[in-house]
Amino acid sequence: MAGNGRKRPAAGRKAAVPHKATSARQQAVAATGETPLDHMLRVMRDPGNDDQRRDQMAKAAAPYVHPKLAAVEHTGKDGGPIETADLSDTELARAIAFTLAKAVRATAH
Repeated sequence: MAGNGRKRPAAGRKAAVPHKATSARQQAVAATGETPLDHMLRVMRDPGNDDQRRDQMAKAAAPYVHPKLAAVEHTGKDGGPIETADLSDTELARAIAFTLAKAVRATAH
């Protein structure tokens, strides 16, 4: 049946559901013992390896352990430019003190 080219509701694989082949491959690797990530972490943590090799393993393993931070674009009110104001030293100190006090109150609860 020919489609109309539009997105159909509930069509396709659901998000965050692994593909059957991917899931099976991951289970097979895990069943055989050490995974590639396990190997990289083991080499990285071994003080008997030279520092350069340990650094390489840390760089290779990092994306699997720590997600990259996304870039965030900051805008002002209603998506416009950020407005800045010239503050005196006293006004700036008060604003900083207010912000710090607010943060302390928030973490105390």
